[in-house]
Formats: sequence, C-alpha cells, structure tokens
Amino acid sequence: MPKTQDDLFNMLAELGISVETVEHPPLFTVDESQSLRGQIAGGHTKNLFLKDKKDRFFLLTVEETAEVDLKQVHHVIGASSRVSFGKPEKLMEYLGVIPGAVTAFGAINDAGGNVTFVLDAALMAHETINAHPLVNTATTSIRADDLVKFLRATGHEPLILNVSAVSPH
Repeated sequence: MPKTQDDLFNMLAELGISVETVEHPPLFTVDESQSLRGQIAGGHTKNLFLKDKKDRFFLLTVEETAEVDLKQVHHVIGASSRVSFGKPEKLMEYLGVIPGAVTAFGAINDAGGNVTFVLDAALMAHETINAHPLVNTATTSIRADDLVKFLRATGHEPLILNVSAVSPH
C-alpha cells in the first residue's frame, strides 16, 4: 500500500520541516487549482510524469504556467530518447498517486528509486512551493530548500534544471 498523507506529514515532522496545508475540494487540473490563487502564496506546481524508450521515469515539477517542450526536454533531463507520458498504473506503482494528484511528495513511495525527480529552476526561485500532499483535496506549502531536503531524505537527489518556458497568464 502506498504511504498516506499522514505518513508524509509524519516524515516531514521527523525531518524538522514545517509545512502549511490547506484543504479544498478535489482539484484535477491547473485551471481548477488557479481558483485558489490569492489564498495560497508562493509558486504553484504542475507535474509531468514522463518516461523514455528505456522505461526510465522522470517527474518534472514546474511552475503551473510553465510550458515544457516535450520534443526537446529529453536533452536537458538526460533521457535516452524523446519522452512520453507515463501510464497511470506506473504512476500509482512508483509514486502512489492518481492522475490529478501527481506531486514531488510522491518520492516518499518510490523506495526502489525508479523515478528521477527534476525541479525546474524557475520554480525553485520561489521561497515557497505548493504541491498536493499525495491527494488532490489539499495543497501543502513547503520552503523550496525543504523540498530538496525531503527529496534527499527519500533517497532521491533532485536535478534542478531549466526545463521550462513560463507562459504569460
């Protein structure tokens, strides 16, 4: 069974990472989550669960308005080929989340180290980053450096790379 939101919060507390979480109705898309703007400060995330032809998986976490060139991003992230979207079954198997709840916090479920986590440099410029805490009925705010600390604690060394172009709102 994948770890739960409570497991995540317990791990963050053990790491000495303080977060703030806001409960809300289920949000499945960036458009839906933008209805919360103004209530939650900081950089808001969009996550792309991708795979290459060698079945290597990547989670790209970028700012919600960022555009990622899927025909070129493999050059930046070190994939062996062009990337495509990973299947929902692999998303659940590796990160323990469903589509619409994809999050870098899913690293807590990737004990096998099957996923490379890529954080967009533009997103990391924010002091606070907002992400789903394994469910899409809440948003958790975490300091950017604490997100890196969390990922390292799960055994993942995140790559901080320029993978996006931010589009105007």
